[in-house]
Amino acid sequence: MRSILIYLFGFLILSGCQNNSKKVAQPAIKEATEKIFPDKLVDATIYEVNIRQYTPEGTFKAFEEHLPRLQKLGVKVLWLMPINPISEKNRKGELGSYYAPSDYTAVNPEFGTLDDFKHLLKKAHEMGFYLIIDWVPNHTGRDHKWIKEHPEYYIHDKNGDITYEAMSPTDIWWDTALLNHKNPATRKAMINAMRFWVDLGIDGFRLDHGCGDKIPLYLWEEARAALDPIRDLFWLAECGHETFILDGSYADEYESEMRQVASGEEPADVLSNWIDEDMFKYGRTHFRMTYTSNHDLNSWNGTVFERFGSKNKAFAALVFTAYGFPLILGGQEVGMDKRLEFFQKDTINWTDPKGMEPFYQSLVKLRKDNPALWAGDAGGFPISIENNENVIGFIREVEGNKVIGLFNFSDENQTIEITKRDAYGTYSDYFTGESYTLNDEGFELKPEQYLVFKE
Repeated sequence: MRSILIYLFGFLILSGCQNNSKKVAQPAIKEATEKIFPDKLVDATIYEVNIRQYTPEGTFKAFEEHLPRLQKLGVKVLWLMPINPISEKNRKGELGSYYAPSDYTAVNPEFGTLDDFKHLLKKAHEMGFYLIIDWVPNHTGRDHKWIKEHPEYYIHDKNGDITYEAMSPTDIWWDTALLNHKNPATRKAMINAMRFWVDLGIDGFRLDHGCGDKIPLYLWEEARAALDPIRDLFWLAECGHETFILDGSYADEYESEMRQVASGEEPADVLSNWIDEDMFKYGRTHFRMTYTSNHDLNSWNGTVFERFGSKNKAFAALVFTAYGFPLILGGQEVGMDKRLEFFQKDTINWTDPKGMEPFYQSLVKLRKDNPALWAGDAGGFPISIENNENVIGFIREVEGNKVIGLFNFSDENQTIEITKRDAYGTYSDYFTGESYTLNDEGFELKPEQYLVFKE
């Protein structure tokens, strides 16, 4: 859809120039069918990479050795958590926060050299991955060179001192210096820094704390105007719908509701209701990133086993089938059962003691192979097919491809009535191969049972 609009816009511009007596060489117009971001990610899974914790070495080179495994897993987008050097002043813990950068146009020496990063980027592209980097626009670290060279780039307190970000009276980021994006010079400097990485060939940005009271949306309007013409880019915001000028955003509320359902505080219906409301209010073209874990949830709220218990697989299957653009946190695919330390070294265990990797590989493949499950308006509309508040049952269909999901998130047997005749039929469960028939008779789901049928 977006590619067609760009084609038409370019055609109108070029048509308006035809009467100009001075002939100017015109850029080639892309074919209307050529996909650009986000359209070329409709069937993709995004994968979050913590370079520091990924390997004992914690380097780009060491992570590169995992690319064949990730290719087999089937993920398409590699999101690297911040790779910039970390400020020393007011540093938290032994190694500091990735989100307190001291230089926007350099790499953390702990991870290797800029040439090492370039090699990783080149290898990832050769293997068919897209690679995006985490970008921290809200603040710098306390020893970024801008603090001395351009103090006007920052927000100052009543005493004239550069201030910091504070999420609450008890959650104060002393290691940060808060940027003032109302200043056009700040925005220009930020965009120039981003251009450095675009010129290297990255495929986009995950924008940390990318909107809110400190980040004006015109920053991203200006950034896209400056950077999109250089290279096709994917823009993912760590915030909600207000950033529809970008390509994707977090579905934080969805994960919060999942936790309520997992604990029994809310019935499963709240999840299907949330999906309905999300589409109703904001449409279907924007990519909503859904997940059961990410780096913040893992470190500060707990592992998927802490938050979802024995239902963690059921919720993961829901994320990959019901709605959105799914994320896997690095380590999640091998059953990572610990909260990774945020400010010091804490290597992921890749032995997969719970045997989870085949399960996540099957989820990625299920979604990729079935257009009904694709993101945005490329996928099928999720339509409820049952009437039990403790169960989520949906059908999604597009271009002859049909997927049905049934999820019992309660600890008891649940009987459901199939309310949509379109769902009637005999199917095999994607995960077990067992045969089931859906008709006008009652259908029984065991505690925590989840079934996915495809046709």
